[in-house]
Amino acid sequence: MHPIVLAAAIAVAGTATLSGMSHASEPAAAATANAATDDPYLWLEDIHGAKPMEWVKAQNAITEQRFMTTPEFAHSRAQILQVLDSDARIPYPSRMGEYLYNFWQDKAHPRGIWRRTTLAEYEKPLPAWETILDIDALNKAEKANWVFKGADCLQPKYERCLISLSPGGGDAVEVREFDIPTRAFVNGGFHIPTAKTQAGWIDHDTIYVGTDFGPGSMTESSYPRIAKEWKRGTLLSAATTVYEGKPTELAVTAYHDRTPGFERDFVAVAKDFFHSQTYLRKGGQLVRVDVPDDAQPSVRQQWLLVTTRSPWTVGGKTYASGSLLATSFDGFMAGKRDFVALFTPDAHTALSSYSWTKNHLILDVLDDVKSRLIVLTPDEGDWQRQPLEGAPSMSTIGVVDTDPDHSDEYWISVAGFLTPSTLQRGVLGDEPAQTIKTLPAFFDASKFEVSQHFVTSKDGTRVPYFQVSPKGMQLDGSNRTLEYGYGGFEVSEQPFYSGSVGRAWLERGGVYVVANIRGGGEYGPSWHQAALKANRPRAYEDFAAVAQDLIARGVTSPKHLGAEGGSNGGLLMGNMLTAYPQLYGAIACEIPLLDMKRYSHLSAGASWMAEYGDPDTSDWNFIKTFSPYQNVKADGHYPPVLFYTATTDDRVGPVQARKMAAKMQGFGLKNVWFYENLEGGHGAGADNAQSATMHALAYDFLWDQLQ
Repeated sequence: MHPIVLAAAIAVAGTATLSGMSHASEPAAAATANAATDDPYLWLEDIHGAKPMEWVKAQNAITEQRFMTTPEFAHSRAQILQVLDSDARIPYPSRMGEYLYNFWQDKAHPRGIWRRTTLAEYEKPLPAWETILDIDALNKAEKANWVFKGADCLQPKYERCLISLSPGGGDAVEVREFDIPTRAFVNGGFHIPTAKTQAGWIDHDTIYVGTDFGPGSMTESSYPRIAKEWKRGTLLSAATTVYEGKPTELAVTAYHDRTPGFERDFVAVAKDFFHSQTYLRKGGQLVRVDVPDDAQPSVRQQWLLVTTRSPWTVGGKTYASGSLLATSFDGFMAGKRDFVALFTPDAHTALSSYSWTKNHLILDVLDDVKSRLIVLTPDEGDWQRQPLEGAPSMSTIGVVDTDPDHSDEYWISVAGFLTPSTLQRGVLGDEPAQTIKTLPAFFDASKFEVSQHFVTSKDGTRVPYFQVSPKGMQLDGSNRTLEYGYGGFEVSEQPFYSGSVGRAWLERGGVYVVANIRGGGEYGPSWHQAALKANRPRAYEDFAAVAQDLIARGVTSPKHLGAEGGSNGGLLMGNMLTAYPQLYGAIACEIPLLDMKRYSHLSAGASWMAEYGDPDTSDWNFIKTFSPYQNVKADGHYPPVLFYTATTDDRVGPVQARKMAAKMQGFGLKNVWFYENLEGGHGAGADNAQSATMHALAYDFLWDQLQ
């Protein structure tokens, strides 16, 4: 991921669901500072406080007794854990020099090992791997609970790395310098205490760092406000300030582009989640890369690429929102504005992503939410294009890795709801893609079929959804159906293969539905922008329209229809619960946003005001219409609901789920369940066992309630 797109480098409100901040214990002080003081559940915002944790443990015990002591739960958990721990999973590679690296978790390594092998070895059915770092051994030695969060290694040798370790799985990490040849952390090397840190190499003795430098050094969104250059052998407090942002901005980061022959330094300033400014750092001066704040620039070799989020008139031409434009970076910085449009969207297509190889650019295009790849080749100011074949219908094909500094090698993953993922490798212009690894079938797909449907939402918009169902299914309204959605932050929900969904839902006879609602990126920026701020309810109308269509078509009925979503999708679930309770028989609400009056003062919530609005202003007039915590009523009739979260989630935080469950129970409402994993961060678990537990809980709760 190129760090010039700062928002992409910062953790979003979440895609951590069943399908695939310094610890903000701001509670008491901040809670009182901003409170609607009539909220009797503010005390639950003290994340690690004794009284709230006592409440959490009591709630967990009730939920465990009801749903987690049955033979069905034990079977579901075992079936899911077998998938997650399977040695036959694809070890997705990341190339660094001559080696392919992979992070791997299984039964023998619950917290995982970071390892490497060669291409020749990787192509074997059972590759021999070298272990670089064993997280379980590290935890044992240090009596800690580290969760591996990645490594940034110094080119071109890739021998020194900045390792990120999270205590418990949250976004806050401790960064340590690691030496691959000796398999050891560097004594006296770079070390940054636990915080929401951005760090990256400049050279062997210098790094860029943004972290918690002390009071006032983090933004109100809990990300670094100051970027510094830090020399080896000096104190972190003595690092040289490169750029200092405003507290109200989202985050600031600086980084060095080490592309041979095109070495450059940049500073990226995220104003909010969808607006940023990028500067070229040259000779101690910062020069703006002058594209619109809502556009996404990236620089590779001589090229500047710009993805537009709104129409842009430049160089005498107007380019549509969602276009990808290319020009000479040096020419642009000198004042030229002669762009070439590499991709222009239409009513059915959107650009999902792009990836460079040494001499080519691969575009991942969505066509009514189904993937196709296009290879572009610059040729004397023009760009040649040809399709890259390989994706079956109703599938997702995406670039896993490339080696842009050295070759035209590419790795792609192909998957569908009923098609186990395959990993293919090719070299553009030399070797066609060959399948290197194939995921085994974790369930019998021959019993099921996939179809895509379109429904008209309340305002007349055509909304797609995928349906995975048993062949020959009777359309009598009796089928237990699970509708999943997200609908935010321009995140697209595409076809995927999940052994967990297959085993825990489909093989039981259930129907699985993915709703491609507005707020996502399925049709580009305009699809996302259609559900921003005051228009947020459109996402909920879309999800409800899918539910109504499933009922009208006879696939299911409200009694047998469930819904699941996490993070921003948890907010979606909260609104389905409070605004459309008549459509559902049960709802699973994971790591959710729910109290939209307080969300901007909790954990990393301030970073999402560009998505939802600022509740401390007149924006509250529209935010309150989609704030489940405020809209739940004592006399409401709601379907059974499970709220589940994690104590160590320092992105959304556990307190909103806590408060919503407590409020509903305080009203005397029945069938309100709560479970909080003590680890795992903004996801299902810190290891496969925890993930299997959370997955099984959600699926078994829904299956039980949708009878």
